Amino acid sequence: MCNDMTPALIWFRQDLRLDDNPALHAVQDGPVLACYILDDDAAGAWAHGGAQRWWLHHSLAVLRDTLAARGVTLHLAVGQAATLVPRLAAAIGATEVHAGRLYEPWARRRDEAVAKALQTKGARLVLHTSTLLHEPHRIRTGQGKPYSVYTPFSRAIFALGEPPPPLSAPRKLHGVADAPEGVALEALRLMPERDWWREFPQHWTPGEEGARARLQRFAGRALEGYDGARNIPGVKETSGLSPHLRFGEISPRQVWHAARNAGARGEATFLKEILWREFSYHLLWHRPELPEAPLQAQFAQFPWKPDAKLLRAWQRGRTGYPIVDAGMRQLWRMGWMHNRVRMIAGSLLVKHLLQPWQEGAAWFWDTLLDGDLASNSASWQWVAGCGADASPYFRVFNPTLQGEKFDADGAYVRQWVPELAKLPDKYLHKPWEAPDLVLRGAGVRLGVDYPRPIVEHAAGRARALDAYAALRAEAAPA
Repeated sequence: MCNDMTPALIWFRQDLRLDDNPALHAVQDGPVLACYILDDDAAGAWAHGGAQRWWLHHSLAVLRDTLAARGVTLHLAVGQAATLVPRLAAAIGATEVHAGRLYEPWARRRDEAVAKALQTKGARLVLHTSTLLHEPHRIRTGQGKPYSVYTPFSRAIFALGEPPPPLSAPRKLHGVADAPEGVALEALRLMPERDWWREFPQHWTPGEEGARARLQRFAGRALEGYDGARNIPGVKETSGLSPHLRFGEISPRQVWHAARNAGARGEATFLKEILWREFSYHLLWHRPELPEAPLQAQFAQFPWKPDAKLLRAWQRGRTGYPIVDAGMRQLWRMGWMHNRVRMIAGSLLVKHLLQPWQEGAAWFWDTLLDGDLASNSASWQWVAGCGADASPYFRVFNPTLQGEKFDADGAYVRQWVPELAKLPDKYLHKPWEAPDLVLRGAGVRLGVDYPRPIVEHAAGRARALDAYAALRAEAAPA
């Protein structure tokens, strides 16, 4: 905690908010300068994807204006944080730099470098728990090991009791005098050159106020029916909080306590979903290879069949499976996809099409507004059957049956695949079975207006199981 005379630097990263921000509370008594540094070099392959950059641009604008209204400057910079943070701290005479702890491997390495550089100048980096409920390294099994299965992990978290209540935003903040001038927000060049994001503002309001409003709507209405409706992509019964959590515009403690206070029937199920996020970070912390390599080592030899044309058809929502294509088009236009459909689309890519799960993860990373390294990587490994507590590889989703089950009235497919909108429900999820007369009446020409299935389900499933069998035979001891 800084005294009321010593300037301090708060380094915003994935906690772009004033409410429940422990780092901000630690510096509220003295003069403070806030900063955000875009350090793509340190992030490397995990620099923000295109959709995330759009969100970050608008979120930083909100944070800048919110801080300015309280007399605090948000210093923006582009470059290496290991150089810029110590330089900025020295410029204002700060002996402490406060920030929310990050868990990505590259961010951990960067924080170590920043801490060492600060130490040479007589300052220190103070990290706070800001983006998670609990620190991953503190959650252990009875044998003192990290968890590798979700259910016992979640039980351990619940056994710890309720997380502390969220902190309110500081009533007063004091900006440093003569704050060093940073660059303009536009100099960060976050807005994507492609204009595919033009529909994003219709669906999203980046920033802390937008996060707060979305949480209030969800806890006040949708949470009641969450159990029954969360798997139905055609209805708006999910929280939609994932992008706000990704950028820390709202904290998991705020979400947790809002759900608890709502007293709705869907509370327990929703809290378990929050803990899936915690579990993903637990995996990432203890298995930093998670974004790139299978956690089950034998899958490193899996006989994938990379095919650029198949991958492109999947990316553009042209697979011939309506539920998958609806999801991929929703992703492109909205920067988000319903979680149930993410699983269906992911299964089609890695199993029916035998494309490496890393290709799917990379596409999601670039196009998801909520692109989160821990959750994205853990989810793709789960679908591919190669991660911790993964879905068995031999579980192959039937995209037709999944569509009929979770989009029975066709509302989702009709919204995102409008060329099929006039098909009757009976054929909506399997247009290739529709008689010619029905197709003509719906204005659908298979292979022209809408593609035939990129692979037949039974054949794709059989090929996937053959590949899995070959992998197991290869791994079996002689």
